[in-house]
Amino acid sequence: MATKLFTPVTLGDLTLKNRVLMSAMTRARAPARIPTDSMATYYRQRAGAGLIITEATTVSAQGNGSIATPGIYCDEQVAGWRRVTGAVHDAGGLIACQLWHTGRVSHSSFQPGGAAPVSASAVHGQVNTFTANGFERTTPPRALTLEEIPGIVTDYADAAARAMEAGFDAVEIHGGSGYLLDQFLRDGTNRRTDDYGGSIENRCRLVLEVVDAVIAAIGAGRTGIRFSPLLTTWDCSDSDPMALFGYLFGQLNRFGLAFMDITERNEVSIAVGGASDGSITELRASFTGNYVANGDYDLASAETAVESGYCMAVAFGRSYISNPDLAQRLEAGARLNPPSDPITWYGGGDAGYIDYPAMNDESAPVQ
Repeated sequence: MATKLFTPVTLGDLTLKNRVLMSAMTRARAPARIPTDSMATYYRQRAGAGLIITEATTVSAQGNGSIATPGIYCDEQVAGWRRVTGAVHDAGGLIACQLWHTGRVSHSSFQPGGAAPVSASAVHGQVNTFTANGFERTTPPRALTLEEIPGIVTDYADAAARAMEAGFDAVEIHGGSGYLLDQFLRDGTNRRTDDYGGSIENRCRLVLEVVDAVIAAIGAGRTGIRFSPLLTTWDCSDSDPMALFGYLFGQLNRFGLAFMDITERNEVSIAVGGASDGSITELRASFTGNYVANGDYDLASAETAVESGYCMAVAFGRSYISNPDLAQRLEAGARLNPPSDPITWYGGGDAGYIDYPAMNDESAPVQ
């Protein structure tokens, strides 16, 4: 008998066929920053998820920070994504575009005119990114001026509108993992003394303005957001994350978001900086909307989380790389494909990308 994890759920304006989400994962298969036919195949293969959340997709050329990642700030990108969303919809799936600005996690080689990357403050940190030369240290960032910040907000709103034009069902604002919005939130990277720095309220201002602008563009029922509150990624830390995110989650309650997607734990983030003190359960209680749990869940823990009412759905990441029909395999109790080869995670061709087999009638139950 199917458990609640495999039953439909409504998140905002979306009705999902199950509560297994495919988490955003960078795969770096867009060398021209335009979605490709292989990307359309990749996402179509995974349309059995209740909702696919795309790889992080930049809202502007300034937002680029790594090789071969897609954007959604020009007509060619919209056309490319339209092929992707069409393929997913034809296969019966739903798909959301994750909106991204890397901020200081970038390199001058990616920036228009070879400029310095931007951030909340000119705090470089021990941060690396993938460039044409391999994994190398980022270029020191400069602080965004007060006059530039409204343009950042507009970039997110415009990207959300373009996502709707491209046929997406929703967007997810990327507010975590040490990227630009996270850089404004945390006092380790935000040293500003104006209205966007200092107090927790000020450091949350940009995120709340972005949420407000995106909702104005496409509606709250198609807007989600992602954070990684108790993780330190790319040297982006805070002295009191419990107070910071407790306040922020409380503020987000007023917007009626479709969902909030929280990376509760992550091996990469922990390896980079370590988990902070505090309880994700306590923070989760601060948010009264639709909560999506994310981070190293397996079938048993996901079922428990949903059945208990802790979350509305669970997002799965790396297991979706080698198991395009993960939700259906989990429901059937079928064996999973062997774990993917890490060398294929961040770039390459179709091998390790769209060549993993789907479940067949001979799939044996998990022992």
